[in-house]
Amino acid sequence: MATRTQHAPEQSATADAYDAAYDAIIVGAGFAGLYMLHRLRGLGLSARVIEAADGVGGTWYWNRYPGARCDIESLEYQYGFDDDLPREWRWSERYASQPEILRYINHVADRLDLRRDIQFETRVTSARFHEGAARWLIETDNGDRISAAFCIMATGCLSAPRHPGFKGLESFEGDWYHTGYWPHEGVDFTGKRAGIIGTGSSAIQSIPHIARQAAHLTVFQRTPNFSIPAHNGPIDHEAERQMTERYTEVRRRARASAAGVVSRAPSERSAMQVTPEEREAEFEARWQYGGLGMGGAFIDIVISPEANQTAADFVRGKIRSILKDPVTADLLCPKDYPFATKRLCVDTEYFETFNRNNVTLVDVRSAPIEEITPKGLRTADAEYEFDCLVFATGFDAMTGALLGIDVRGRGGQELRDAWSAGPRTYLGLQVAGFPNLFTITGPGSPSVLTNMIVSIEQHVDWIAACIEYLLEHGIKTIEPTVEAQDAWVEHVNQVASLTLFPQANSWYMGANIPGKPRVFMPYIGGLGAYAQKCDEIAANGYEGFVLA
Repeated sequence: MATRTQHAPEQSATADAYDAAYDAIIVGAGFAGLYMLHRLRGLGLSARVIEAADGVGGTWYWNRYPGARCDIESLEYQYGFDDDLPREWRWSERYASQPEILRYINHVADRLDLRRDIQFETRVTSARFHEGAARWLIETDNGDRISAAFCIMATGCLSAPRHPGFKGLESFEGDWYHTGYWPHEGVDFTGKRAGIIGTGSSAIQSIPHIARQAAHLTVFQRTPNFSIPAHNGPIDHEAERQMTERYTEVRRRARASAAGVVSRAPSERSAMQVTPEEREAEFEARWQYGGLGMGGAFIDIVISPEANQTAADFVRGKIRSILKDPVTADLLCPKDYPFATKRLCVDTEYFETFNRNNVTLVDVRSAPIEEITPKGLRTADAEYEFDCLVFATGFDAMTGALLGIDVRGRGGQELRDAWSAGPRTYLGLQVAGFPNLFTITGPGSPSVLTNMIVSIEQHVDWIAACIEYLLEHGIKTIEPTVEAQDAWVEHVNQVASLTLFPQANSWYMGANIPGKPRVFMPYIGGLGAYAQKCDEIAANGYEGFVLA
């Protein structure tokens, strides 16, 4: 690997007015930002991470709601770039909780001495490309003015919480919380009348915990979700030891897989080409194993409506078998979108919680919430009084954090204008007209359809190798051609159209944000095939990119 002596880059006349200059600015100190910093240091480059929080962790710093934990098994949800890391860290649970994941991220930051190159409690407000200098000019809410040859967005796919825009919220006299901005000191619901709005992943994880504390919990549901039991428990240390001994091979297999995981791999069988008994047995085995592997029980579950129906019926049958009240069970059974076309949820006693005497489910599809009142909220047919409200209203996924920054490329073109009809990228890595701007796990890449850490590492490694190539060949800028970008966007849409995913009003489609273009944002072709395509493009001299 070629290296360069770390230095302060030459500044152009335009950049002279800026306070500091670096080879690269990285926005975000989550899993992606930390690994990107580590890789750029290895190239001998000067890099600075800008982070809004006062600590590392990204989504695992902010999302501290009760029950927050990963839906990928701990042994696979960890860095794979250093064989020593899995050997020196021991997980306590099969599915790690938020506090444990945050401790892990802090351990990595300390072990690699990353904090000295991270600027905390600082939010990037603008990033503008100066064509004459071929540099990004970056400003922050602290008044910092920084220039960099490369601007790398490690802002995360689920890091821009959707604000609860309910009429009358400012009048509420109790306390209210958003699952994406949970108080670090925690919340005690003991003896409280609590209401929670939303039944997505964060709600499904937090509802059982809140219900065990609160005097009464009322759950307001618009759309029910398919959820699979985690069957969480203490980590199997023998399995951990065996995986650690062959971790390089495990991670290689994960990168070559469709979803970035090796446990409970997707089946190669069709649901419609086995007997009903075989199909039921496979569903049952995956239900008992727990977790997201249920979505891969058969190869055609998200392609064939008939195959999908068999999986949906199986899970709905499980829901009805758990619930004591058939009316509540019916409300909790998804019926208007195909199974697994919204991200599957993984839970611990979520459906069982609705058997409690202190939990009530309210269907706001039939009786929408009209406004928040000083004492609670009012739906179309009833008023409710609460001491506190929890908003589990989700995120402006995949584009929200990027578009929250004033990003401008060649000719002052705004990213939000370039994406006004939906995000357009080449490989989810770069945008035409925005040279030297990289988006880690950006729209148009597998990202949220995979184990995020594996996708992050694949992107960071590709970006690092790309920057190294540019430096070795004296190339100042790289950006995709419009033609290559258009072809990739068309390919992403074509692959999605072969599946049932676009039939769901999901955050994959931007459907949870009013006014957001309805575009299927992630790439569904599989991580392994995608990574191979990225490697081929690089090997062909960065085919589809303009190198100037």
